[in-house]
Amino acid sequence: MQNISSSSKFALNKACAELNKILFIFFFCLLFLLPSSSQAQLIEPNSEALESTGDVILVALPATAALTTLILEDRQGSWQFTKGFLVNAGVTLALKYGVNKRRPFNSGGQAFPSGHTSITMQAASFIHLRYGWEYGIPAYMLAGLTAYSRINATRHDGWDVLAGTVAGIGSSFLFTTPYQREHMALTFTSSEEEFMVGFIYKF
Repeated sequence: MQNISSSSKFALNKACAELNKILFIFFFCLLFLLPSSSQAQLIEPNSEALESTGDVILVALPATAALTTLILEDRQGSWQFTKGFLVNAGVTLALKYGVNKRRPFNSGGQAFPSGHTSITMQAASFIHLRYGWEYGIPAYMLAGLTAYSRINATRHDGWDVLAGTVAGIGSSFLFTTPYQREHMALTFTSSEEEFMVGFIYKF
């Protein structure tokens, strides 16, 4: 029981450290998002090019996450990504129609949370949690760009983006575990008359 307790504490501490890193990145990015919600845009307001870029990333980032699991033949990762994606989509849609918050300048409903943000953040956090920070950081940057594009286009405000971020990252945290692939393995078999040592390397 003592070993189980210590391993559980280690896993909890590691999860908290990862969550702290994500929160740091998010709140650092939020410094750039908050001024834009009051129309002090960092770049040209309502930029069509930026909005189109966000739309491309909306499709490309989840597709990249899913395709990576297929290329690596990571079936567990594929299933984890699928569960996170579906839960995130369900939560996002339920909140959109349940809250029915108006968009900036009263340009429509179902603003809360930002669907673009929740989908891209779910994909980015899956990539980070499954394959590591070296891949996660660029993915978070792309997801952050998508979030900013929605504010720049006056389709959402900072609260919509914050809720989308929480929904997306939270959905991945529910299911995603680190990817562990055994590239090398040493095997040993024996009988009364002989023994055999084998070496296996997985490409």
